[in-house]
Order: sequence, then structure tokens, then C-alpha cells
Amino acid sequence: VRASDIGAWAFCQRAWWLANVQGAEHENPAVLTRGTAAHEVHGETVRQAQSMQRMGLILVGVGGLLLVLAVFFWFLFG
Repeated sequence: VRASDIGAWAFCQRAWWLANVQGAEHENPAVLTRGTAAHEVHGETVRQAQSMQRMGLILVGVGGLLLVLAVFFWFLFG
């Protein structure tokens, strides 16, 4: 079940039934097309943000490892 289906059903059960059970066309399909495009763009933005977050965590881990190694070598040779 998609969030948009829940929202459509909560807004108007009759409109949801007409669209999903009876296959009735939407009154303004251009609005649906724009909404779908906007959600696709937003989804891509979210995927990019998640990717950057993963990369940031990896870099923090590498930095922490380098810090531990630096302290280790400082105690060993310093």
C-alpha cells in the first residue's frame, strides 16, 4: 500500500474507489504527472543524501583509525 493511496482514501473514499476499483480517470492528470515527477526528483535527492551520509561515516571511521595509529606510533617511537 502506497502512502498516496492512504492519503487519497483518507481524503475521499469514494474518489479512491472510483480511481482504483472502477478505473475512472482523474479530473486533472497533468497535476498527477507533475506530482509524480516531483516525487521522483525528491527520491533522487534522498538517495544522494543517504550516499553522502554513508561516505561521511566512512571518512569519520578512517579518520578515527588514523588517529589511533598515530597515537600508537607516538607511544611506540615517540
